[in-house]
Amino acid sequence: MFSKFFINRPIFATVVSIIIILAGLISINILPVKEYPAVTPPQINVSATYPGADASTLSSTVAPVLENAINGVDNMTYMSTTASPSGVLSMSIIFAVGTDVDQAKVDVNNRVQLALSSLPSEVQRQGISVAERSPDMLKVLAFTSKESVHDTTWISNYLTVNVLDDIKRIKGIGEARVFGSKDYAIRVLIDPEKLKFYDISPAEVRSIISEQNNQYSTGSVGAAPIENVTPFTYSVSTEGRLKNVAEFKEIIVRSNADGSTLKLKDIAKVELGSDSTYTNGKYSGEPMIPVGIFLAPGANALEVSAALTETLNEISANFPEDLEYQVPYDATLFVDQSIKEVVKTLLEAIVFVIILIYLFLGNFRATIIPVLAIPVSVIGTFAGLYAAGFSINLLTLFGMILAIGLVVDDAIIVIENVERNLRTKNDISVKDATIDAMKELTTPLVAIILVLSAVFIPAALTGGFSGVMYKQFAITIVMAVVISGLVALTLTPALCAIFLRKHEPEPIWPIRKFNEFFDWSTKIFIGITKQTIRLWFFSLALFGILLYATYSIMQKTPGGLVPTEDKGVLMVFAYAMPSTSLGETAKITDGIEQQLLADKEIISTGNITGLDIATFAYKTDAALMFARLKPWDERPLPNQNSQAIAGRLMGQFMATSKEAFVLPVNPPPIMGMSTTGGFEMWIQDRTGGDLATLNKFTQDIIAKASADPRLTGVRTTLNTNVPKYMLNIDKDKAKAMNVSFDSIFSVIQNTYGQGYINDFNLYGRTFHVNIQSESQYRATKEQFKNTFVKSATNNYVPLSELITLDRTVNASVIQRFNMFNAAKVTGSPAFGFASSDATSAIEEIASEILPEGYTIAWSGTTYQEKKLETEGDLTAVYAAVFVFLILAALYESWSIPLAVIISIPFAIFGAALAVMLRGLEADIYFQVGLITLVGLSAKNAILIVEFAMDKLKSGMSLFDATIEASRLRFRPIVMTSLAFIVGTLPLALSSGAGSASRHIIGTTVVGGMIAAVVIGVLFIPLFFFGVLKIKEKLSFKKDK
Repeated sequence: MFSKFFINRPIFATVVSIIIILAGLISINILPVKEYPAVTPPQINVSATYPGADASTLSSTVAPVLENAINGVDNMTYMSTTASPSGVLSMSIIFAVGTDVDQAKVDVNNRVQLALSSLPSEVQRQGISVAERSPDMLKVLAFTSKESVHDTTWISNYLTVNVLDDIKRIKGIGEARVFGSKDYAIRVLIDPEKLKFYDISPAEVRSIISEQNNQYSTGSVGAAPIENVTPFTYSVSTEGRLKNVAEFKEIIVRSNADGSTLKLKDIAKVELGSDSTYTNGKYSGEPMIPVGIFLAPGANALEVSAALTETLNEISANFPEDLEYQVPYDATLFVDQSIKEVVKTLLEAIVFVIILIYLFLGNFRATIIPVLAIPVSVIGTFAGLYAAGFSINLLTLFGMILAIGLVVDDAIIVIENVERNLRTKNDISVKDATIDAMKELTTPLVAIILVLSAVFIPAALTGGFSGVMYKQFAITIVMAVVISGLVALTLTPALCAIFLRKHEPEPIWPIRKFNEFFDWSTKIFIGITKQTIRLWFFSLALFGILLYATYSIMQKTPGGLVPTEDKGVLMVFAYAMPSTSLGETAKITDGIEQQLLADKEIISTGNITGLDIATFAYKTDAALMFARLKPWDERPLPNQNSQAIAGRLMGQFMATSKEAFVLPVNPPPIMGMSTTGGFEMWIQDRTGGDLATLNKFTQDIIAKASADPRLTGVRTTLNTNVPKYMLNIDKDKAKAMNVSFDSIFSVIQNTYGQGYINDFNLYGRTFHVNIQSESQYRATKEQFKNTFVKSATNNYVPLSELITLDRTVNASVIQRFNMFNAAKVTGSPAFGFASSDATSAIEEIASEILPEGYTIAWSGTTYQEKKLETEGDLTAVYAAVFVFLILAALYESWSIPLAVIISIPFAIFGAALAVMLRGLEADIYFQVGLITLVGLSAKNAILIVEFAMDKLKSGMSLFDATIEASRLRFRPIVMTSLAFIVGTLPLALSSGAGSASRHIIGTTVVGGMIAAVVIGVLFIPLFFFGVLKIKEKLSFKKDK
């Protein structure tokens, strides 16, 4: 017998456990620590720039070319495209979870290269960026200058030159990005009137600058091959690119006959300014430059955060006195606090389990044996996590909490059986009692280990987002169960032979009373069990009612992906009237920021004016703000959590904000899955119709959604009522005046747009040289009369003679989804409703309103949630099937496992009822809880079935064997079930950061196990008796 070896060699058994603990301790120090594993789908971002182009131009000339090339790349799930009014086109290609992101980047880049020749030449000159978009944002740093000693352009470039490179070299940082960077540029601001006076066109100015600001290779003197050998070789160099504003001002535009020269400074203002002016940022009212820090895949968030802080402390020692930084957003605060709360829950669970074990076993000697199994199994599991390539995250820690009740189960079963042998068998030594107990228990213990492991096999093999989530729990619990099983077969019997005594002293009074109560409970249980079997028809009817009730509750319980958590920060989106200027939006944002800071729960704010986070487009009428909340322990009341604060602020802004629509929201539960939380739906136009028609249907949906009590904050990114000018050329007049269309658009691009010429070097970096008219010549449309275009006959014609600007409305941002024009609709469930309620509501509304040719699609968190609706149910079914197959193989019977499987619905009933009563969602944590309950329910049934089979073999009748097995196993079943319940109860009752997730999984397993031990244990004997009785009758008929 396997265990006998360790009973005879207790030191050997101890060494095995010590080695397991040491391996776990070593692994703890090297495992990465994160909030979640790598569950976010890989994203590749393709970015193209078309200077001066509007969204409509980008959407018609650039987007289709790139989309056609990229569509269908390996493992792609969907793609979205955003054309912004700033001339930037951004594409996000989303891949299946688990895709190699480096290979995905190569595949996308190869397809982009094939499409380059089909793009407009100006887009090709700017280049196409193909980059991995790191979705896991660790922090946002806000850099400010005291008393505005330096402007934000200086701050941005100081960071680029002196700070960002050091940050990017930190191990674990995937990307450090300045939001709305203001890279230096030589800005040549031409005066159209002076150009006309000096008879020079903008195109000529551009050509002259390009010629005189260039890098030329000048070769060498005396370099081989050479006919006559020279003693020396000299390299020849020239000045090359110009270095500063002064040199650019001295560019010679023209040499006159009298020897004088016309220089660039005579016809244009030349300055060192910002290459882009898309955004403005402020931190608590002070101008700032925001820097986003993103984690590399698999990085340890807490370690990276500490390394970043250390690096910033070193760098900041050399900052100018006025430069300082703050942290408006820090994901590690939530991660750190959440993990601390889970560890606290873990310790509470251990304490509760120890108290319960002592209560049942009644003496310290017996209690210490299963208690020793906890550190071996829990700490040893970390070694398993390291071997599997996992991290320490909320999911693996949840798995360990669930495992605490499981890992003591096996030890409790062994101890209880040894003590029963000592009580019932006279003249037997402790060692022999232990050996006899292990002869009886080895098979059921192995069966329990196999069942609890097998139940998670389907979960571990599931792909996609849910598969990654399941796998974290599955591997964690399986590792813990396998180690605890090994301990139960090695260390536990060895310790039983050493620590237990034949005659233990009488337990203390409370323990005696508890034992008396339990003996009475056992008699009641046996009495009810007998009646359950005798009144089998009535019992089965009750079972049928329970099945129907379980189905009804499951249908009524709203679903979800993961719960919304209080992350200690709010994201606030602000949208001013369409086409509001950046400066005016900044004034509006200042007022919003003051209102936020007036809230007593908010300690600081940061804003980025000009960034629409919903579309990731730069828009002058949009702003993004971060509102950092007080620490969690300073906000203990329900009306102080982030959702309540967001709701209160929403009402406040709805009542007071007349200049902008303000939407405070929680950050998404999993960063990188979505940008705003809630649902993301796309309305696709597959008819090729215009945007106005698409907008009409979208607005109809939003109007109806606004009146639906299940929805809140429903809005769309599509707005076709943005004022703009439509430029029309009088073609007949242009031809009559010998003015080419190319000349007209060249003048417009180089004056009203921002024409890129070439580059210059500064601080060891390369920056742009741009050309544009001075601001007073492009402030209004009337200024076109002061802009001139040269005809083929060298006459200057005012642009106002050739073009007209007609005021119209159109979309400032155009989005496409999977190659069709689309409107993105976002929203959240109203208070008291779940995410599945919200998606069902918006889906119903869309189906009522949208005509043929218009379809809906999902993205972000909602896309994964929709996949989970079917995958979760199937995984639980597969888990039950695996349990059945393992038991069939173990018992060499197809009928006996049925008695085990039929007991599972009781736990599911309890779990569904508990979740419904607490108003929680049936999300992925609920699904994981159900899979766990499948194994635990089977474990309880196995304990009775195994002993009943033994009694049958010893000659007892089927009824007597069933009742005797129930009586013998009632105490260990209740002990192990209560150990699991009290071990997971802290999850269901916890508070603080990350409590929403703990509540769901804790409530699921606690409710399920209560039902399994209170109701299910009464029916297991009936199912065993019934299955064997039917088998007997079928065998009898077959024999006849």
